[in-house]
Amino acid sequence: MEIQVLENKQEVAKTFSEYFAQLAKTKEKLHVALSGGSTPKIVFDYLAENFGSEIDWSKIYFYWGDERCVAPTDPESNFKMTVDHLLSKISIPEENVFRVLGENDPEEEAVRYGEVLENTLPLEKGIPQFDLVILGMGDDGHTASIFPNSIYLWDSSRNCKVATHPDSGQKRVTITGRIINQAEEVAFLVTGASKKDKVREVIKREGEFNSYPASMVNPASGKLIWFMDKDAAELI
Repeated sequence: MEIQVLENKQEVAKTFSEYFAQLAKTKEKLHVALSGGSTPKIVFDYLAENFGSEIDWSKIYFYWGDERCVAPTDPESNFKMTVDHLLSKISIPEENVFRVLGENDPEEEAVRYGEVLENTLPLEKGIPQFDLVILGMGDDGHTASIFPNSIYLWDSSRNCKVATHPDSGQKRVTITGRIINQAEEVAFLVTGASKKDKVREVIKREGEFNSYPASMVNPASGKLIWFMDKDAAELI
């Protein structure tokens, strides 16, 4: 595990973008699972503004680690957020973008998107393998859309499952632990003081850590990087 503690969100965005650009240089193709949330917005803005013309986007392939079951034009759509903050600002071929069809039946879409991963990603030990999975972590210790009350989804034998937000009841399609931990590299983007307690428990393996899905992120490759601001990392 590598931990990078940066001064603020902007420094997280800068440091991650530099890491991403360097990773892109080393690959003929780069298959990436994107995250939603507030921190990726800042990261995507920085990436587009500062590396938009430097990265060869034709060899980048974007997928989503999770998506809310809403239309792609809905303000809650992770796809829409990525379009607004990154995709609309860069030159990436349309066929390189594999969105979750959040407007479709959730169960059917989880099966379909799982098949998309099977058919478009390299397979390692029979499991689709991303070059990079980008994750966030919620105040409750959830990651992707696997929440503490549905942590059993992590160990599913399927690539994707339908998750239900514990408060809103909103349905989401999420990749499962088998996909996350098969990735060549996994990067957490975590900012804000509201995350500091869970960050400490997950990283130090203390308290109730084993009830938080974020603590189950342990890629077989051993390549796990945390990009955090000082507020999120205050207690580690």
